[in-house]
Amino acid sequence: MFNLSRISWRLPVNRYWRHLHSSPLIEVEDSITLRVLVLALVIVGILATDIAAQTKFSFWAIPLSVVGAIWSYYHRRDANVSVKFCIAIGMLVALGAFLGRLLGELNDTRLGLAELLIQLQVLHSFDMPRRKNLGYSIAIALILLGVAATLSQTFELAPMLMLFLAIALPTLVIDYRSRLGLEKEKGKSHKLNSRKLSSLLPFYFLLFTLIVGLGLVIFAVMPRFPGYQLRTFPVSSPIEVKGGFTGRTIINPGYVRFGNANNQSYNSNGTAENKNGKPGQLDNTFYYGFNSQINQNLRGEMKPKVVMRVRSQAEGFWRVLAFDRYTGKGWEISRNEQVLTVKRSPWSYQIYLNPPAINTPTKEIVQTYTLVSDLPNLIPAMTYPKEVYFPTPMIAVDKEGSLRSPVGLSSDLTYTIISDVPYRDRTSLGKASTNYPQNIKNYYLQIPPEIAEKVRHRTEEILANYNRERVGKSEKSLDSTYEKALYLAQYLKQNYSIPENPLGLPYLGDKEDLVETFLFKQKGGYPDHFSTVLTVMLRSIGIPARLVAGFSSGEFNVFTGMYVVRNTDAYAMTEVYFPKHGWFTFDPIPNHPLIPPSIEETQTFSVLRQFWNWVAGWLPSSVTGLLNNVFGAIFSWIGKAFSEFFALFSQGWLGVLTGLILATTTAFLSWLGLVQWRKWLKQRTFRKLPPMESLYQQMLQTLAEKGFSKHPAQTPLEYASVSYQHHSRATAEVIDEICQAYNSWRYGGQAPNLNQLRQRWQEMKKANKN
Repeated sequence: MFNLSRISWRLPVNRYWRHLHSSPLIEVEDSITLRVLVLALVIVGILATDIAAQTKFSFWAIPLSVVGAIWSYYHRRDANVSVKFCIAIGMLVALGAFLGRLLGELNDTRLGLAELLIQLQVLHSFDMPRRKNLGYSIAIALILLGVAATLSQTFELAPMLMLFLAIALPTLVIDYRSRLGLEKEKGKSHKLNSRKLSSLLPFYFLLFTLIVGLGLVIFAVMPRFPGYQLRTFPVSSPIEVKGGFTGRTIINPGYVRFGNANNQSYNSNGTAENKNGKPGQLDNTFYYGFNSQINQNLRGEMKPKVVMRVRSQAEGFWRVLAFDRYTGKGWEISRNEQVLTVKRSPWSYQIYLNPPAINTPTKEIVQTYTLVSDLPNLIPAMTYPKEVYFPTPMIAVDKEGSLRSPVGLSSDLTYTIISDVPYRDRTSLGKASTNYPQNIKNYYLQIPPEIAEKVRHRTEEILANYNRERVGKSEKSLDSTYEKALYLAQYLKQNYSIPENPLGLPYLGDKEDLVETFLFKQKGGYPDHFSTVLTVMLRSIGIPARLVAGFSSGEFNVFTGMYVVRNTDAYAMTEVYFPKHGWFTFDPIPNHPLIPPSIEETQTFSVLRQFWNWVAGWLPSSVTGLLNNVFGAIFSWIGKAFSEFFALFSQGWLGVLTGLILATTTAFLSWLGLVQWRKWLKQRTFRKLPPMESLYQQMLQTLAEKGFSKHPAQTPLEYASVSYQHHSRATAEVIDEICQAYNSWRYGGQAPNLNQLRQRWQEMKKANKN
């Protein structure tokens, strides 16, 4: 009979099992300090992800990581085969769960990747006895910090970044010393190691300060180019929509509350009313202009709060909705029932919109919006959106080009818009035709007949005064639509004012008109009143215009690269129609730019520009103007050169090949210039040295370039004696002679024969070249 036990003992599996148990682990890491620092880096990475993404991974991941680190230290010399199998199974399960989420969610996958890395790190913490395993944990912690940086939209990540750097510096030093075999923590030596680490704290603090300072300088001068080169954009998780969605209803949280503390209610038209039915105050949280009807007879002011953060390739006006019918005290959307709903594919978040019928050049601008507080179901976007990445299965588009959502925009909602924003060419717009299509004239020339003639007469009077004043000075008269709109907006800014007291203006009576009162009685009004007046004035002279409401770009955060938008940034402007060019905005509000931010403006050197603005405040105006012109031209040229270079890679294979050739040529010339610059610096340094020291250092540099460098621990005489093993006898004798002379001059005070030494050195260099 066969001996089954002997056969099973000889199976390869059993031989492998015995070998696994008997073979010692290599590079077992005994340093407790290194393990603690690596664990701290992992904890910081997990906390940074929680802060940036507002998750709760740290509640379970950090305790398990600590337990795993302790367990792996005490079992660092064991084979731990069963544990390894369990870890492998757990990693496969985590990978399967990640792939399942990846297939089930079409939106942003960064948070899913961070969750996968945290799960893998927790499992890995139970088996990291070797030094390279600790290196894996350091890499995972660094990746988690990078993911958190891409998710973060505030300064909350900055302390975690500083803490990570402070821990990483001693970690890398101890890891390097451990690889060299200099760190041995056994018994008393562990206490010595801790004392050594504490004694180096001043050095680490100085190094930390130097790195942070250098990083801030690089951050300030580093150009910032438009992102989103990949076509995968951030979007929130899917939102289910129940019931039929027509897009006709606007859900504004500021208009659905009734019977508040001031005995004031907000009706469905967005009008604040008290018991007497007279206009009341504005809601102090939500902008009144985001509704199908607005009443500009309201008074009050809003309490500032952040409503959204925008990451955009260009600064712009975040357009919300537009109005076409003026009511005398406000505006309304006359075609609110003619709303078009657009559905997306169930396999994609992408919704395509019809392009505008314009012939003017456009630029594709990508914007990602993250809501911080609730907003109406109106989707802010730059003008002429063409692709919408939104979490609902459909959206609606009204006749004014505004986007509407089936649900209100709640906090933490994220969506992305791609817009084809037209360039604002003043020359081209100045030549635009005045032959307007009938559908434009039907809706954007409407004025109440009671004020039409009076407003027209006042508008023509203003334009005529300009022509009389300027023609005599050899300047052109206002003969184009663009110049008329520009001048009227400027005229309102300069000749009318905003009251200092928010409730200072009296309410309009039942038969009073806002525009008439503004122009002829009050000589001013609230910010949005200026835009209403400009819109009606343009209509009175046959120029199609409408009122558009939205948010200004907000405050640009140079550290996060996002625009922080508040509710107080909401206001209304005037949009003017130019045939074949589309709609362009004009801002008549005092203290606002006459022309809103344009796509021609760039944030390439935004940090440096803000720093310069701070410095310029301390300089005389003449010096500031000169430096502004010089540096403005330089940075404009640099930004344009970089933009054109990166644009080559989007022009097909020929553009990519041209870009690679330019990059290679530039890199070669830069390297050549760097070599020559370093050579010049060394020659300059040599000239400042004493003659004997200069000759000796030149010899060391030349020999080092040929592979025979001097070790810092070698004396000149030791270096000379070793040279006989690497060079010919004639060359070695010259080296020996120079080293002897240097040693005698340096330590014996003997004057060398420099002419003879230099002659010998030149002869040796010529011989080696031949």
